[in-house]
Amino acid sequence: MATKKNLNIGMIGYGFMARTHSNAYRRVGNFFNLDYKPVLKKVCGLVEAEAQAFADSWGYEAVTTDWRSVVEDKNIDLVEICVPNSLHAEIAIAAAEAGKMVVCEKPLARNAAEALAMTEAVEKAGVLNFVSFNYRRIPAVTLAKKLIDEGKLGKIFHYRANFLQDWTISADVPQGGKDTWRLDAKSAGSGVTGDLLAHCIDLAVWQNGSIKDVNAMTETFVKERKNVETGKVEPVTIDDACTFFCRFANGSMGNFESTRYARGHKALFTFELNGEKASIRWDLHDLHRLQYFDHRDEGIVRGWRSIHVSDGDQPYMKHWWVPGLQIGYEHSFVHQAADFLEAAAKGENARPTFRDAYETARICDAVLKSATDGQWVSL
Repeated sequence: MATKKNLNIGMIGYGFMARTHSNAYRRVGNFFNLDYKPVLKKVCGLVEAEAQAFADSWGYEAVTTDWRSVVEDKNIDLVEICVPNSLHAEIAIAAAEAGKMVVCEKPLARNAAEALAMTEAVEKAGVLNFVSFNYRRIPAVTLAKKLIDEGKLGKIFHYRANFLQDWTISADVPQGGKDTWRLDAKSAGSGVTGDLLAHCIDLAVWQNGSIKDVNAMTETFVKERKNVETGKVEPVTIDDACTFFCRFANGSMGNFESTRYARGHKALFTFELNGEKASIRWDLHDLHRLQYFDHRDEGIVRGWRSIHVSDGDQPYMKHWWVPGLQIGYEHSFVHQAADFLEAAAKGENARPTFRDAYETARICDAVLKSATDGQWVSL
């Protein structure tokens, strides 16, 4: 057996996303035959005791409270950024200038200007870069992309997607701080547009091509919330809900909706494409299934079918269990780790890159501008 080369990872952050990424690096070598062996070298967090507990749990060798010590560490090959959006740009640019590979959680930045600066930094430095839009690598979603690329749907007429949650309905939920920074525009940049719709937009552009123009509306239902950091009740400047229409370059129409005020929905994420020959739809709550309708079927049996994505000839599934057994959300991060490491061993970027994520940021900015101006915005 060939000797594997260690890839030393420095993790910035120790929250939810840092757990998903750490779990992926710990598991990927058990299921994928890769040239690189991920090594959890150092983790950085604000509170040393919490960072140490995270390191103990996941097996990181060292702990720091200063992200610069990760970036400047000559033993670190890859810098993973899993912190609030406001910190992405500074860390990523510094990591690129230090010659590190950079993986960043989505969204790439708070806005397109920051995303462009990050993109230019990694491209100027010539370092490998990747953005964690993990839903691309849920096998049923990857299969949907394959069917579209093969032309099974024919000409696309409609793309629709939604991402619905309900966790901020109470006015008692604060803004800012470690747990609710997503409600603070200074940390997050935007609300559901940058957090949830970014996922929808990334998949849409990946599956259906570029977006030409958008027409949006947003709403902030709770106008003021207590700020955890200041202790004062302050205006809320993020979007609680956003709906937008768009036109794709291929002539199809798009309809997108996202909200944190859909009572009863914790994480309802769906997309559907309607084509000349066939349609497909997918639901995160049934993530291992792809719904497929083919008009070319004989009329007597024509109808929606449910494809259970578990066979070895379907995306990623040959690496897991026997046909019929399903996998889950966390496996999408294992898949993206595998794809990143496989590409990195060849000196290549996996997708989406910072450049890809910059395009998503441009669309998010256009959506917010359209909602503010009350008119169509071209990209």
